[in-house]
Amino acid sequence: MDPVLHLSIDVADLDESRHFYVDVLGCRPGRTRETWMDVWFFGLQLTLHQRPERVLPPGLQGKRHFGVTLGADRFDALVARVQAEPDVRWVAPVSTDYAGTARQQTKGKLVDPSGNVIELKTYVDPQAAFAP
Repeated sequence: MDPVLHLSIDVADLDESRHFYVDVLGCRPGRTRETWMDVWFFGLQLTLHQRPERVLPPGLQGKRHFGVTLGADRFDALVARVQAEPDVRWVAPVSTDYAGTARQQTKGKLVDPSGNVIELKTYVDPQAAFAP
C-alpha cells in the first residue's frame, strides 16, 4: 500500500465545513460520523472534527496552515472555483513570487469556515519546491 498522509483539524460546524471542503474545494467525502468526517484533500486524508470549543478565534491562527501544490491548469481551475464563492475569505490573495525564474510560484491563502488557513500553490518548475 502506498502511504496516505493524514491530518486532523478542529472545525466549529461539521455541515458548514462539509460544504466548504466538498462543494467549494471539490474534495471527495469519505467516512462520516456524528461528530467527524473524512474528506480526500488532494491525496491527503483530512479528518474534520466538530469541536467548536477548540477552534481558534480569528487572528490567532498565525502562520499555521496546510495546503496543496497543483499543476497550473488544476490550480487555475480551483482558484476560479473558489473565487466564484462569495463567502470565501482570502487571507493572502493570489500572487506570484520570483516571476521569470525557475522558482516562480503562484499562491494564495484562504480560510475555511472555522478559520483553518489553506494555501493553494503552483510552480512553473515543480522541482523548484524541493531545491535547497
